Formats: sequence, C-alpha cells, structure tokens
Amino acid sequence: MGSEADFAALLAQLHRGPVEWVRVVQVRGSAPREVGAWLALGPAGLVGTIGGGHLEWQALQRAQQRLAADPAPEPETVRYPLGPALGQCCGGVVWLRYERLADPEAAQARRAELVAPAVPLALLGGGHVARALVAALAPLPFALTWLDERNPQALALLPEVAGGRQPEQADPLPEAVADLAPGSAVLIMTHRHDLDLAIVQACLQRRRMRADLPFIGLIGSQSKWSSFQRRLRAHGWREEELQAVTCPLGLPGIRGKQPAVMAASIVAQLLQTVYT
Repeated sequence: MGSEADFAALLAQLHRGPVEWVRVVQVRGSAPREVGAWLALGPAGLVGTIGGGHLEWQALQRAQQRLAADPAPEPETVRYPLGPALGQCCGGVVWLRYERLADPEAAQARRAELVAPAVPLALLGGGHVARALVAALAPLPFALTWLDERNPQALALLPEVAGGRQPEQADPLPEAVADLAPGSAVLIMTHRHDLDLAIVQACLQRRRMRADLPFIGLIGSQSKWSSFQRRLRAHGWREEELQAVTCPLGLPGIRGKQPAVMAASIVAQLLQTVYT
C-alpha cells in the first residue's frame, strides 16, 4: 500500500482530472512488490510505485493507453509472468488490476485500499535527534505524536523540521504517557536524564496495568541504562519488566552519533521490531 504522502499526492492529482489506478492484487513466487502496492498515472504524472523496472514500465504503457480511452474502459486484471514475458530474474508472477479513479471522492471511498495502516508512535523530546527522527519518519507508515515539556520559545534555537512541524507542549511530560494511543511505540529522548527516568517509569507502569506499549526505547549509553536499572530496581521494578526497555537505541554496529545517522538507525530498528 501507499503512504499518507502518496495518498495526498493522489488527491492532488484527482483535483486536476481522472487517473488510472494500477495495483498489485496477487503475487506468486518472487516479485518486486507485495499485494496492495499501487501506482496512479494522471495529468500531473506518476504517484506511487509497483516496484519499478520492466514490470512498472509495461504497466505505465498500458495505463497511458487506458487513460487516453474515452469512455473509460472497464476495470481489468492482467497477469505478468516476470521471467518469460518481461525478462526479469525474479521468476514470479504478478497480477495487476487496472481501474479508473475519477475524482477525490472516489479515492476517499477506497482509502483503506490505498493507505497502509499506520503504527502509533510517541516521540517524547524535541532535541536534535528527535527533529532528525521526525524528518526521517515523514514518508513512513507511522502515526506520530510528538511531545516536549518545553514551550516553543525554549525550542526556537533548534533547527526547523521540514514542513515547520514542532512538538506539542505537555507539562508534566510523564503524565502524557497515560493518554497515548493503545499500541504505541514510545521513544524517550528529552533534555534531562531525570525526566527520561520518570517517563520510563510511567511507561513501565502503563505496561504493568494495560500491557499495550509494545516498544519502549530510551536514548543513551549502556552506562546510562545501567544507572537507570539500579534506580528502577530500588523502586520495585522486576527484572522481566526492565527487559521491556530498549537502550541504547538503534541497530547494533551503527556507531555514528550525528543526529541524522542516529535517526536512520532508530527508524530501521522500529521497522524491524514494530512494523510488520
């Protein structure tokens, strides 16, 4: 399926005229994309992708022919054997469905088929790594809640995120954990270690009561987490409960500490662990 950004681009296309919508409806064997992947061809060009390469080139040619036809042709499903017909080494078979979408209302009615379900993600903190994360997450299937205790004036010296997005103020920040969407992954990276610790405890308390936070990530070093664990054990948190916290954040082996590098590593970890 596509992203929210793809869907917004599709709606913009449809305000200019009809599009030919092409989606993967069946796959056998190895293929460039999964069932649900789509592209749309319209007056302003191409939105989305079914995997690029020769398959997409063939699909675009057929979509152009259908888009030029008047009246609009009936929907059709076409079978593409990737090896024999297209010379692709994947060797699988893909079935593509061609269909005309006439206006934004038609797309809104099919939204569930166009937009991938988003994983709720809470980002607590508004510093450099958090801002790099917001930029990295923008095209990905995460529904982001971004919170910070500090007021906008206190954050004004930090780099602007593309699109001008800023965190919402939540003070005290640990209390906001109770209101996060069920199933949220949580990333903790505030400007103070004592605040980080309080948020970790709030997340552990919610897991103890409701068991609905699948991922708790804490930015920091192994020594920071060792210090936190000693304090948490002193407050009665059991070892198995502490194992729910991931710290340090990011994929092992990626050692760069530049905000953009750390953001890329954390996003990759999220895609491995909570987006399936």
